[in-house]
Amino acid sequence: MHDLILRGGTVHDGFGSPGRTADVAIDGDRVTAVGRDLGPAARVVDVDGLVVAPGFVDPHSHSDTVPFMDGEQPFKLYQGVTTEIAGNCGFSPETFPSFGDYLDAVEAAGTTNNLAVLVGHNTLRTAVGGLDAVLAPGALERMGELAARAFEAGACGLSSGLEYVPGAYADTEELVALARVARRWNLVYATHMRSESEGLAGALDEAIEVALGAGIRLQVSHCKASGRAVHGASTMLLDKLVAARARGVDLRADVYPYQAFCTLLVALLPPAACEGGEAELLRRLADPAQRAALRALAEDPAQGTGVGIWREVAQDPSDVQLLGYGKRLSGWDALCDLLMADPQAMGVFHTMHEDDVARIMRHPLVSIGSDNDAPGGPTHPRTYGTFPTFFGSYVRDRSVVPMAEAVRKVSSATAAQFGLADRGWLGAGAVADVCVFDPAAIRHEGTYDIPDIRPAGVEFVVLGGRVVIDGGEFTGGRHGRLLRSGR
Repeated sequence: MHDLILRGGTVHDGFGSPGRTADVAIDGDRVTAVGRDLGPAARVVDVDGLVVAPGFVDPHSHSDTVPFMDGEQPFKLYQGVTTEIAGNCGFSPETFPSFGDYLDAVEAAGTTNNLAVLVGHNTLRTAVGGLDAVLAPGALERMGELAARAFEAGACGLSSGLEYVPGAYADTEELVALARVARRWNLVYATHMRSESEGLAGALDEAIEVALGAGIRLQVSHCKASGRAVHGASTMLLDKLVAARARGVDLRADVYPYQAFCTLLVALLPPAACEGGEAELLRRLADPAQRAALRALAEDPAQGTGVGIWREVAQDPSDVQLLGYGKRLSGWDALCDLLMADPQAMGVFHTMHEDDVARIMRHPLVSIGSDNDAPGGPTHPRTYGTFPTFFGSYVRDRSVVPMAEAVRKVSSATAAQFGLADRGWLGAGAVADVCVFDPAAIRHEGTYDIPDIRPAGVEFVVLGGRVVIDGGEFTGGRHGRLLRSGR
């Protein structure tokens, strides 16, 4: 007798094969059979009319600290996500003696869904050089040693966030050197590139150069053509990805189904504003002459990349929605005044064109990632609704991709890239992480003003053989696993 059978749903294997009506048998933490007439089970769930898919794998999350929050946090399970890749954009937790200590703490706290974690380049650089622009002699070697210890402890790869400090101070050679350390463990390099706007082409070239120089798999994070000056540049972006594949780069990318992104407002400033830390930032912003000089630098197109993202919104600063303040940005001085009062202030940036979002999403090299923050407080609706928005608004309503391809984009396409060989697909022997959803009902009605609305349409989620979403409701407990690379 099987432990559980999901009976009569439309099963998608995660590899892009057409869906078929079948039953899925689960015993312990594994799928043991997919077919018809599989025999009796301790529990049989009728899922006729529903899609049965591998549990979704999110390649780009910022859930690093979620295990340490009070209570259980099922906000990703409600979306069908069973596994997240955290530690993105160059940032992994800094408040632990070592990366291994952080992973141990996650295991001790427990996690509501599965979590694998990248080690961040910004975190490594801060550990050896603070927010100084120039590394001291021997600092890069020390960063390599810290990275190696993180990979030995189970980090699933290396991430960079080159629009943020101190990552923005790094040159390509520094990134290649660290990526070569990750290559020793056959891991992945995931990058928030140096520019996603006017410098997009050069930033893509740099990411590809790092991958070629280190012989490493490449994940291009949250692909976008941001800012009115580069609307339409998604075609160039995708052409470069295809050309790099032809040169032998093992790469993939991800995108979220929104025309706005969310980040710290300090990213609007040139990195020079932040050199030396927060006290130096505040001193510069308080000095009218330095404030003016920073603006000139931020608005100078001759500077290319590495001068912040102000030019993406300079034409219309009201494209920036100030989270927690209930208003839009009005200009440079308003930005500087706000950062003086709140250096950690965040905004939602309405800078992408819908045609670019859909074009990137449609491409077979691109998977779906949320870029979520921790739940609670003002945030982007992607934290609560990325995957239901994708399946509801883009797959069902707009037919951007067919269902089989959509399921592949949220499962095997990501799992394979991050070395999760027994997840992201449905078949005998796979880990029993399963999402069952109603294709006619799946949706998210959260907005940029009210993002924290529970999505609809995800009826059942099985995590390691345990039903954790049952009839749309969370059953309780922290039953996820920390997934350490190589273990």
